[in-house]
Amino acid sequence: MKKLLLSLSLLWAMNSYAQEAPVQDSVKAWSIVGQNTLMLNQSAFSNWVAGGANNIGWQAGVNYNLTYEKDKDLWENVIILGYGMNNTQGVGNRKTQDVINLSTNYGRKLSGDWYTSVGAGLISQFAPGYADGNNPDAAKISNFMSPGYVNVGAGFTYKPSDNFTMTLRPANARFTFVMDKDLQWAGNYGLKNDGDSMLFQFGFLGTAQYKVKLMENITLQNAASVFSNYLDHPERLVMSYSGILNMKVNKYISTNVTLDLLYDHNQIRKTQLKQTLGIGFAYNIDNGKKRSDDKRNQSWK
Repeated sequence: MKKLLLSLSLLWAMNSYAQEAPVQDSVKAWSIVGQNTLMLNQSAFSNWVAGGANNIGWQAGVNYNLTYEKDKDLWENVIILGYGMNNTQGVGNRKTQDVINLSTNYGRKLSGDWYTSVGAGLISQFAPGYADGNNPDAAKISNFMSPGYVNVGAGFTYKPSDNFTMTLRPANARFTFVMDKDLQWAGNYGLKNDGDSMLFQFGFLGTAQYKVKLMENITLQNAASVFSNYLDHPERLVMSYSGILNMKVNKYISTNVTLDLLYDHNQIRKTQLKQTLGIGFAYNIDNGKKRSDDKRNQSWK
C-alpha cells in the first residue's frame, strides 16, 4: 500500500510540474520571404498593313529576404537577381533586364526603434551592355563587375513600422570595380588612370524602403538611396530610386510595373531611367511566423 501511495505521489508531482513548466518558444528565429517570377511577352504579325516585327521575350527574377530576429538582434539579408531577353525578327536577341543586388545588414537594438548597425552590399550585372540598345556590334559600355559597386559601412537603422526602414551610415566605404580590361580607361566610371580596375570612395550613405498597400492585391514597394563622397566633390550626389508596382491576379499570376531612376556623375551626367511591364507567373515563399508579429516584406506576399 505504501509503495502504491508513493507511486501516485510521484505521478502527481510530475504532472503538476509539467503543467507549471513554461512553454518553450517554438517560433523560429529565421524567416524567409521571397518571390520567384517569370514574365513572358510575344507578338506575331501576318499581312499586317500597319507593320510590325515578330518578337518573343522573357524576364526571370528572384527577390528574397532572409531575416534573423532574436532578442535585440536583427539581421536582414536581401537577394535580388533578374535577367531578361527579347528576340525580334530581323534584329536578334537583346537584353531587357539585368541586375544583381545583394545586401546584408546587422543591427543591435539601441533604443526604441533605433539600432546600431553594420552592413555591406553588392550591385552589378550578369552580361555585357552596349551603347546601341545592347547591339553587340556597337561599343561595349558595361559588363559583369564593370561596374560593380561594393558598399561597406556602419551607422544606424531606424524601423518605426513594418513598412518603413531607414539606414544612415556616416562612415561608408564605396568601391567601384571595373574588371573588364576593355573598359579600364581614365574617366570611365570615375577611374583615375588607364588600366585602373578600382575606384575607392568614402562618405555618407543613406537608404530607405517604404512599402504600401494601395488596395486589395495591389502593392507598391519604394526604395531610395543617396551617397556623398567626402574625399572628392561631396556635392556630386549619387542618387537612385526604384519602384515596383505589383498587381496580383491570383496565387500564381501577377503583373509587375517597375521604374528605376539613377544619377551618377561618374557614369553619365544625365538622369538614367528604366521602366518595365510584365505579366506572368509568380511563386511566393513564406516560411511562416517570426518570433514577433512584425511581418516585414508584407508586400511580397
